[in-house]
Amino acid sequence: MDFSTNVRAAFRRGETEAVVRMSEAEIARAQAAGDLAGEVEARYSLARVAIRGGDLPGGEARAREALEVALRSGDRSLEERPRHVLAGVARMSGDLARARDLYRESIALNEALDQPMTVNSEYHNLAFCELGMGNIDVARHLFAESRERVFREGWADFVPYVCVAETALATAEGDHARAARMIGVADAAFASLGQVPDPDDAADLAKARAAAIEALGTATFDEEYARGQALDPRAAFADDRR
Repeated sequence: MDFSTNVRAAFRRGETEAVVRMSEAEIARAQAAGDLAGEVEARYSLARVAIRGGDLPGGEARAREALEVALRSGDRSLEERPRHVLAGVARMSGDLARARDLYRESIALNEALDQPMTVNSEYHNLAFCELGMGNIDVARHLFAESRERVFREGWADFVPYVCVAETALATAEGDHARAARMIGVADAAFASLGQVPDPDDAADLAKARAAAIEALGTATFDEEYARGQALDPRAAFADDRR
């Protein structure tokens, strides 16, 4: 497998030290070889590691470095990942209006690049911005459209993330029992793929978990969570369909 495949797999498994080691070596190799695509991927990977560690300014700086290299290359496809990270940093920093604009720009770029999976992913992230801004109906609609595409197209790697989305929506609606259940579904879905959530999704799950435990109490939370762990994701949505 190439560097991109290896480093992304390591990141999803939560192997932070390996990602840093691989990325630093790749930057040195790519610079020596004049491989701008390799350098962009490595700097993007370091940005994600910084964000996972809670260093949003560091993540933004690494993403901007990656974007500068991408712009220098003239290859618009190399801009996609750095721009995604910059939008994510804005969202996690609480600048939701800016994040919404950046996600819309990213959607337009990925539509031009004919990358439907990434378009769907960015609509998913856009929905989180809308949710955070209090636009629950808009977020619900965007989440539903994203979920339908994921199940229709068989995008298995994205299934845990539609569960995270439903968790956040349930929390916003005050349905903490459903949120607890969907946390269980999401955790099981990530585990089935041998992955851990991306940093922003991990933060959303942690926030929902804390709110659900406070509202339900630990015992009831644990009961609903266990129910969710036993559910297939499709069944979880069918079981609770509005």
